Amino acid sequence: MKTALKFASAIFAAALLAPATASAQKVVFTLNWVVGGDHAPYFYAIKNGWYKQAGLDLDIEAGRGSAASAQKVAAGTAQIGLTDMAGALLFNGKGANLVGVMNIYANSPQGMYWKKSSGIKSVKDLGGKRIGNPAGDGARTVGPALAKAHGIDPNSVIWVNIDSNSKLAALKSGAIDATTSFFNLHHVFARELGDDMGFLAWRDGGLNPYGNSIVVRADWLKDNKDKVAAFVKVSQRAFAECAKKPEPCVQAMVDMNGALKFDNEMTNWHLVTILMSDETSKNVALGWHDDKRMAADYALVDQYLKMEKPYDIKAAYTNEFLDKNIKMPAISPPKLY
Repeated sequence: MKTALKFASAIFAAALLAPATASAQKVVFTLNWVVGGDHAPYFYAIKNGWYKQAGLDLDIEAGRGSAASAQKVAAGTAQIGLTDMAGALLFNGKGANLVGVMNIYANSPQGMYWKKSSGIKSVKDLGGKRIGNPAGDGARTVGPALAKAHGIDPNSVIWVNIDSNSKLAALKSGAIDATTSFFNLHHVFARELGDDMGFLAWRDGGLNPYGNSIVVRADWLKDNKDKVAAFVKVSQRAFAECAKKPEPCVQAMVDMNGALKFDNEMTNWHLVTILMSDETSKNVALGWHDDKRMAADYALVDQYLKMEKPYDIKAAYTNEFLDKNIKMPAISPPKLY
């Protein structure tokens, strides 16, 4: 599925887009998954014409999982991608050569879900169980680390290929025993499973590497610093403004993606702000990758998943394009679990 942001409608073109400039350069940005509340800032920036004004003709593609988006950037079929940073570190050990240029989730968004009525009491009971996920889901990349952290043989877990939109239905029917989902969809699982919901946030279960980050390929970055700088500048500004006042941001995204519902995506966004918030994003800069934490994430991935080819972690990220005057606002979004 691809969401190419080309507004053929004269109404949308007039109302939502700033005039294109002759110098605007085409850039393909692949998301981690289909459009949802966590992507609202990009659409808000498009509505206000910020990417165009910065010289970028941005084409957003819906994704099919963090692993898939990382692979697209590594292969050069997309110039910029949104992907799980721990997975990107592992792929770099395989030669992917990805560079994180802005962190989005300062906390791991991953959660494990199961039904209490199935007899599963905790992650430790998942050995031999069926976990349903798309083949390109980032949870599959880092999942073995969670298993080992809880004393489970990763090879004892049975991964079942299912579409992301089928996760909840498959769990409810018993076709799978557990699944993973990003925390910004927690309210959907809570609503559908009620008191029967079993849940562990990975960040509360001993595994809290950085979550989604914006990544580019190192060689493309070297030749296109102006494009990366423009994209990061606009995106950092958009995320900060959406954190302060989310309603117009979410509305912009809903207007451009008709199947979405405003109230649901507002809840999604509020949960995203929990994932975005830590001491670094609030006190250093929104989007900043902390050196010590990146080193710890590299060590964690190497410990549990083993880097095929070790490398210098500082080659895997840069903070040079971030404005230290833009910080994550001190807000108190609802905590729904």
